[in-house]
Amino acid sequence: MVKESSLIRVMGVWGLAASIINVTVGGGIFRLPAAAAASLGAGAPIAYLVCAASMGLIALCFAEAGSRVAMTGGPYAYVEVAFGRFAGFLAGVLVWLLGTLAVAAVSTIFADSVGALAPRLDGAAPRAFLLVAIFLLLAGVNIRGVRQGVILNVVATVAKLLPLLLLIAAGLLVIRPGNLAWTEGPPAGAVARTSILLIFAFSGIESALVPSGEIKDVGRTVPRAIFVAMIAITLLYLALQSVAQGVLGSDLGSQRAPLAEAAARVFGPWGRTLLLVGATVSMFGYVSGMTLAVPRALFAFGRDGFLPRQVGAIHPRFRTPHVAIALQSAIICALAITNGFEKLAILANLATLILYGACCLAAWELRRRGVQTGGPPLRVRGSGPIPLVACGAILWLLTSVTRQEWAVAAGVIAVASLVFLATSGRRAGARMTAPDA
Repeated sequence: MVKESSLIRVMGVWGLAASIINVTVGGGIFRLPAAAAASLGAGAPIAYLVCAASMGLIALCFAEAGSRVAMTGGPYAYVEVAFGRFAGFLAGVLVWLLGTLAVAAVSTIFADSVGALAPRLDGAAPRAFLLVAIFLLLAGVNIRGVRQGVILNVVATVAKLLPLLLLIAAGLLVIRPGNLAWTEGPPAGAVARTSILLIFAFSGIESALVPSGEIKDVGRTVPRAIFVAMIAITLLYLALQSVAQGVLGSDLGSQRAPLAEAAARVFGPWGRTLLLVGATVSMFGYVSGMTLAVPRALFAFGRDGFLPRQVGAIHPRFRTPHVAIALQSAIICALAITNGFEKLAILANLATLILYGACCLAAWELRRRGVQTGGPPLRVRGSGPIPLVACGAILWLLTSVTRQEWAVAAGVIAVASLVFLATSGRRAGARMTAPDA
């Protein structure tokens, strides 16, 4: 069995915060302002605040669980320590599944965006070549070391945020106050529906925390990085929504590329190009960040015997889970070349909410048992009922899930359960030989 201590703990607060921002602020923010405005008009910021409050509760649970469990695997490890190997395995499947589907979907949009900017790269063959080249590059960077992966994430985060921050700075000078005025308060039902849509614009913590075995001083780093990232993301989204609404007014809800259109009105035609390039860089940054994070779930499966032991191997020179990185990159690349996001979006969204609920319950159980594996855990005064309140918010969101969506989730859980039973012998053997590993 691979020893967790073989991994190098080098990720600090700013590196982890950049990773969370990187995998959270993706291509969706370049479209979301229009969807929010179409539903709520100038009252759209309310939905962002409702969504941020819900995610804040969930983030507190992630922060506490992450400060108590220092193992690689993130939510997979939190749930396993709290409720046992079977529950942990199912959580790990959800982490891996939603991360894989999301990266494949964003990769597809990324390739299409590059094709729009460079017509010679449009078409099936050039698109496939581009995707293979991108994943070879990202896999190679991350195999060479987590430090290189973190550096690439920080660079990508800065590069994709600069056009957005430039739009905010310049747009604030030309907004029309009348476009931000409310004619009437938005209905509660509309706020709820819009918040459900926007909740996924704040997701990403579950993937960025997967490499917990490579985070130094987990008890301090994880909570601080989450809070830094969540505050930055919320302020960014509110500013972009306000600028887009203030510049475009009633036209915002009908725009397919609202931020690019706002930039065109603020800067001229070159502003549109700048934001389109920014969207492409944003999606590249997302794929880069997930290439660092998601393969660690496969590594954890291999380490614990759910997958062949080779998947949990660590490179003798670079000290990274190189087999998991290569395998994950190949899977995502194949999905991106052959599929679109539409077929898998329902499962990814439902998996996210189920995973969040499991992690909130895990935070409560870990606290009840006094689990502490990474130094002093996070302690927030008055945080006792937060896991239960967060679960209540998640259950409210799940009321919108249809029977067909639940059937898909049940099918995935059934297949995962069969894998768990089928590998019981191998996992028992791995536990018996662990002392000699």
